[in-house]
Amino acid sequence: MTIRLYDTSARQIRDFAPLTPGCVSIYLCGATVQAAPHIGHIRSGLNFDIMRRWFAYRGYDVTFVRNVTDIDDKIIKKAAEQNRPWWSIGYDNERAFNDAYDALGCLPPTYEPRATGHITEMVEMMRGLIERGHAYEADGSVYFDVRSLPGYLSLSNQDLDELRQPAGEGETGKRDPRDFAMWKAARPGEPSWETPWGRGRPGWHLECSAMAHKYLGSEFDIHGGGIDLIFPHHENEIAQAKGFGDAFARYWVHNAWVTMSGEKMSKSLGNSVLVSEMVKAWRPVVLRYYLGTP
Repeated sequence: MTIRLYDTSARQIRDFAPLTPGCVSIYLCGATVQAAPHIGHIRSGLNFDIMRRWFAYRGYDVTFVRNVTDIDDKIIKKAAEQNRPWWSIGYDNERAFNDAYDALGCLPPTYEPRATGHITEMVEMMRGLIERGHAYEADGSVYFDVRSLPGYLSLSNQDLDELRQPAGEGETGKRDPRDFAMWKAARPGEPSWETPWGRGRPGWHLECSAMAHKYLGSEFDIHGGGIDLIFPHHENEIAQAKGFGDAFARYWVHNAWVTMSGEKMSKSLGNSVLVSEMVKAWRPVVLRYYLGTP
């Protein structure tokens, strides 16, 4: 029996043909560890655990990479609000995510890289993109030139000229308002790392392109995540990887949201339920079945 996947990039169901016979390579965008996980957060990891198990059951050797975003604006803001180190926020919530994965029976990934552990790979990718004319430095930040890459926005099927211009708080020196930050110049009191363009910290999109390249190579089988990541995150991952010279993912697979009353589960809407609270009221296997059902 052939395994078939709905490929977001092709907008159709496709027969799965692995890059390497008998092997499957999967990269999943994992947690941004700024808070403990609610059941909407955990659905992606659970859905792709089911996929991974099915491939293994069918006899494939699976390499499954799920990253951890342990530095971003929200983590820095939480650290300031709670008067705690930014890394303390990340560690606590990473443990909470792992506890939730364990409770729901998710296998640990083959590799679980943290963004802050891969600054060297990010610098290498930015240097290559600048050399190829796809990126530029401005005021200590590094931006991707979205108009330099034909095919940008093909995953989400959007028109660049019709995109709403982002606010871009603190992002100065852009050639085009739609260009996105791969590296953000250091601000007083915030964590930062040294680069050829000055001290700063990684942008959200850069980390996944760099870590996918490190652990799975220039081309791999499946890239996964929630449908809310299609734009801008996955579009910008593709742009960086393609601009760097990678073939990148051969299939794009996305899971749907967990909703309540037709709205996405979200802390900001006040309609979220923590996994740790949910498993007190229901057996974990029941929650796993509920979240794993299309």
